Amino acid sequence: MVPNALTNASEFTVRQDWQPDRRSPARWIMSHAMRHKVYIAGTLVGAVSNAALAAAMSMLMGRAFDALMVQPADLRGLGAATLWIVVTQLARGLILQLARNACAEVIGQRLERDIRDELYASLIGKSMSFHDLRPTGELMARATNDVREINLMFNPGLNMVIGSANFIIMPIIMSPTIHPQLVAAPLAYLFIYVFLVRIYLRQLQPAADRVRREFGRMNTRLAEAIEGIETVKGAAQEERETESFVGTVGEWRRSFVAQADIEARFIPLLLLGLLHAAGLLHSLWLFSAGAIGVGDIVYYNTLLLLFGFPTFSAQFAYSRVSSGLAGARRILELINAQTELDQNLAGHDAPMQGRVVFENVSFCYPTETAGCEEGPNGAAVQGVSFAVEPGQTIALVGQTGSGKSTIAKLINRTYEADSGRVLVDGVDVRDWSLAALRRQISIIEQDIFLFSRTVAENIAFGAPGALQDEVVAAAEAAQAHEFISRLPSGYDEVIGERGVTLSGGQRQRLALARAFLTRPAILVLDDSTSAIDSATEDRIQRAIERAASGRTTFLITHRLSQIRWADLIIVLRRGQVAAVGTHEQLLEDSVAYRNIFARYEK
Repeated sequence: MVPNALTNASEFTVRQDWQPDRRSPARWIMSHAMRHKVYIAGTLVGAVSNAALAAAMSMLMGRAFDALMVQPADLRGLGAATLWIVVTQLARGLILQLARNACAEVIGQRLERDIRDELYASLIGKSMSFHDLRPTGELMARATNDVREINLMFNPGLNMVIGSANFIIMPIIMSPTIHPQLVAAPLAYLFIYVFLVRIYLRQLQPAADRVRREFGRMNTRLAEAIEGIETVKGAAQEERETESFVGTVGEWRRSFVAQADIEARFIPLLLLGLLHAAGLLHSLWLFSAGAIGVGDIVYYNTLLLLFGFPTFSAQFAYSRVSSGLAGARRILELINAQTELDQNLAGHDAPMQGRVVFENVSFCYPTETAGCEEGPNGAAVQGVSFAVEPGQTIALVGQTGSGKSTIAKLINRTYEADSGRVLVDGVDVRDWSLAALRRQISIIEQDIFLFSRTVAENIAFGAPGALQDEVVAAAEAAQAHEFISRLPSGYDEVIGERGVTLSGGQRQRLALARAFLTRPAILVLDDSTSAIDSATEDRIQRAIERAASGRTTFLITHRLSQIRWADLIIVLRRGQVAAVGTHEQLLEDSVAYRNIFARYEK
């Protein structure tokens, strides 16, 4: 078992029973395969035995011809040779080939299973910065199709390559037993074949890489169209999106055809014909010299027929191997991708009081070119400093893109501050155990994500061991119990993906219930009542006030009713703190707050 060469490839490390060697795609695949040594041995033994019995049939056919050539014909010898041909080929087909193919299939299927598990665990453990820069469709292509290519690389790919190698070796081993000179043609074929295959693989590999890359782009385009189907239909852009997708498919098709063109120029097919011609001429010349008999000619030329399998199968087998290696490179690229966050298992782990301090904190969202840009929820923050005492309620206000949501995500290390420090209970968040930090901080965003599971499972997502009574109590506190009770199956109702079967207000109330159930020390409500009607808001407002009691609460909101009762209001402008104070103080001292407040009142 080889330790991972990368020490910070995941934000969270999901526990696994073993660690593969990830230093290169070939080492990685081999470390997975070597866990199945029994099946590897079965594949190798089956391949060697299969080739040996194929060569034995050539020898038996030569003996059969010798039995016919004598006068009178040796019928007993002919019968024995025929019987042995039947026995060896039955054993070869019914036992050896079946066992070899079964072993190779087991290896391929288990590798596909294990690699899917490893990739899923890696993707779950990656930081948000990692996921922000990678399209979902591209990740799905790698997690499905590329993993499948590794399976096919073993069976039929490597299974046929191993079988081909033995079919090449057998004529080289057996032909000298007929006459020492007869090894010349097989050896010449072997050297030229290896040379040509190396050139073929060098041409094939980049083509296979491009096919996998274009498939990922096609999958990304498809995923975007499906995820944004409401926007597409709302703008009546079905025809335009279809044309765009057809163009992407065309690029994938062109890369696939380019790979097929390389496969079609497989020169060893021509080499095979030259081998048979040379072998026949050589054996006839030795026969005319009296060095070998008729049976030897049949034996030798039948033996050369074994080269047909490696020649014809290699065109397909090496293509499978190249595609598998291309898929392995793409998967390993994801697994080995570095992240700036670490789990910090030995970090600070204690009950949280809720004191939060920002000390000259700056952050910008990363880009693929290692630059900075405005992030998905607003601009980067610059030189932000403030202090919040345990139990206080803080309202973050400012124009869209001023950095409110970014500040919230720096508290629980969804993102890492580029400079400055974020302290929770006087401890830098980098020094906290990441699990302990996030377990005690709950963030409810405006864009609520619900899983395609039961209502109860969605509420208890952050507290999977919660009892049914606790789930119901949390739903009642979030004003969600009433509408849940009206669902056909109540708390056992399975909601659609992302909660599409619920209204915006219902989704937000389920998210509130989820947060209330975890009893966090720090609660962040990121415009979490924006989709709730006024009557429901009044009830939820009281629930939030009760939930906020005794815990630090950050409110990111445009609701004046929530801003007014905050203990502290932080006004943000273009990623910087413009003012800090109570509602009354800011109305008197802050022009920026008065302007924002006046706009909210309108």
